Amino acid sequence: MSAMPNIIPISELRQDASAIIKRASTSGDPVFITQHGRASAVLVSAGTYERTQRELEILRILAQGEADIEAGAGFDLDVVMAEADELLDAP
Repeated sequence: MSAMPNIIPISELRQDASAIIKRASTSGDPVFITQHGRASAVLVSAGTYERTQRELEILRILAQGEADIEAGAGFDLDVVMAEADELLDAP
């Protein structure tokens, strides 16, 4: 992401959506859309969006793991490793 955010008014998006989408796709940087002088939306490439969603899912899983540990839920590592060894040794 570049140091200077890419901010455009919604009127510019209406006038040249194709070029703005191409810019977001090429640069990988988000384009902040303003309406009445305030940020109202963010345009990102499909690849950036998918990567962000994967990263969020990983963070959700990590947060759930931390909550499980705090609650004393989960499985003992030695038991899990023993079961994994058994599965790997099975014909």
